[in-house]
Amino acid sequence: MKALRYLLVKEYKQMFRNYLLPFFFVVLPFAMVNVVPRIATQEIKNLNLAIIDCDHSTLSARLMQKVSASEYFNLFAVCDNYNQAYDLLQRGDVDFIITIENEFERNLYRTGGAEVMVTVNAVNGMKGGLGNGYLTQIVMQYAGELSAENGTSVKHPVSVEPRYLFNPGIDYKPYMIPALMSMTLVLLVGFLPALNVVGEKERGTIEQINVTPVGRIEFILSKMIPYWTVGLFIVAFSMILAWKIHGVVPAGSIPLIFLFNIVYIFVISSLGLTVSNYSENMRQAAIVMFFFVVIFVLTSGLISPLSSMPDWAQEATRLNPLRYIIAAMRDIYLKGSTFPQLISQFIPLCIYGIVAGVWAVVSFQKNS
Repeated sequence: MKALRYLLVKEYKQMFRNYLLPFFFVVLPFAMVNVVPRIATQEIKNLNLAIIDCDHSTLSARLMQKVSASEYFNLFAVCDNYNQAYDLLQRGDVDFIITIENEFERNLYRTGGAEVMVTVNAVNGMKGGLGNGYLTQIVMQYAGELSAENGTSVKHPVSVEPRYLFNPGIDYKPYMIPALMSMTLVLLVGFLPALNVVGEKERGTIEQINVTPVGRIEFILSKMIPYWTVGLFIVAFSMILAWKIHGVVPAGSIPLIFLFNIVYIFVISSLGLTVSNYSENMRQAAIVMFFFVVIFVLTSGLISPLSSMPDWAQEATRLNPLRYIIAAMRDIYLKGSTFPQLISQFIPLCIYGIVAGVWAVVSFQKNS
């Protein structure tokens, strides 16, 4: 292992000689933490409404005002008839049509109930379903306010008082940011090592390594260790950005975050080097890594919950290391989970790391 120190000096010099790499080590985490949570969100806001007020009463006008004042909806148009509103829905200008019945105010005071019909553009099922839930909640709150203010017996038999644990503000950013940190590590600490050994092959410098007494373990470690340090820097830098920009801080232990990420960085850097060992050129390595990155992202729970996948797909995700680190990071950040509670995530990562590390060493063929 005496040659390891000299190999590491060589790797660090090569890394920082390329001025684009240190630039990406700073810019990519900043973009992932600052920009992506603002645009890649599943929160449903700014939905356009068309309202048909058939009653033209004080109470119907008040309902219109309450709906349009919500942060989830924008009042796009007040229409005279359904055909006019339907044309807006068909063109995609509005997402919902609210029709307030004739004698809306009179029925509320006389019978304690009135009808409000909601027409939903359900091309995007999630958007339509969530939006309809928001509208229903607003109308029920409005009915409760009328009952309290005017002493009317508005039909509101059940009062639901939700209690949101771990994320009281129902903010999507604390849920996404820990996962995006792990995704950043895949792009930098997983992708770049995949181009490393094959880059040596293309430049011809691998032949010089082959005629030296450097062992396979020394060579692979010299390729991994620089990216381990880069990965730990990215984790720390991303946590600072999340705190300063979004006010998102972990509810759990910071050392536990680093413990999980140390194992995870070892896993993905080993996988990257394994791909590099089997590749003949950088284009081939990049295509293979891109294939695995896409599969990892789609089956990690980053975009859609694992529970919504078919049973066979849920079982297949057990081969995805990104699944375990995302679950662990979210639990530490949002729930403040401890190590015993996360042992089911830690053990698979360790097993994956052992297999990937051994594979990276064995797959490197040193021909002297």
